[in-house]
Amino acid sequence: MSNHRHHLCQELAGVRSPAMAEQPVADERISVPAVVSVLSAVLQRQAERNDAASDGRRAPSAFQGVRKPSISVRRYLERIFRYACCSPSCYVVAYIYLDRFAGSRQAVALDSFNVHRLLITSVLTAVKFMDDIYYNNAYYAKVGGISLMEMNYLEVDFLFGIGFELNVTPVTFSYYCSVLQKEMCTESIPPPPPPPPPPLPPAAAAASRSLCCLTEEEPSSCRQKQLAV
Repeated sequence: MSNHRHHLCQELAGVRSPAMAEQPVADERISVPAVVSVLSAVLQRQAERNDAASDGRRAPSAFQGVRKPSISVRRYLERIFRYACCSPSCYVVAYIYLDRFAGSRQAVALDSFNVHRLLITSVLTAVKFMDDIYYNNAYYAKVGGISLMEMNYLEVDFLFGIGFELNVTPVTFSYYCSVLQKEMCTESIPPPPPPPPPPLPPAAAAASRSLCCLTEEEPSSCRQKQLAV
């Protein structure tokens, strides 16, 4: 991590060392990078899809909550970004870890009841692997809104879930970056306009023109045709 990033972390945390931070402090002036917005959109869509496909029975998991958190996935990930002060690449690696976790624990589908805990744990795991300087588990527990004991337990369970496969090759990293870039393009492209209505057949077009006489202010030509009949 660069010295500038190191000093920025210290400034945002308001402490001498990020590892010794007690209370999370964020700077709302920092703009949220695109990777955070796209990743939150992808996970939100996946959670909603699995919610709709669920029959109400969910596999037991340490990440499963009793009820849905009131904070959205986007707001939750933005909160992590503003407080955690980690590099943007950590969110790509966290996405890779989540995919590995889903592959090994197929019974645990990502939904609205576990996506928040999976997010904070995957980011914590990615930060420890990617960045030289990072906050401790107590800090991340406060950022994520859970206890330190739960944060520690989730981290261990997550590591076993991905088989301690933390290494990410440049090819894998580039692939997942391209996936997120495609998602970003999809989110930014407006939907196409609806197609124009098909033309009416001649008989229907003539009938529609005759309806112009059925108004309160009928043209004189229409009146004359009606009187002639």
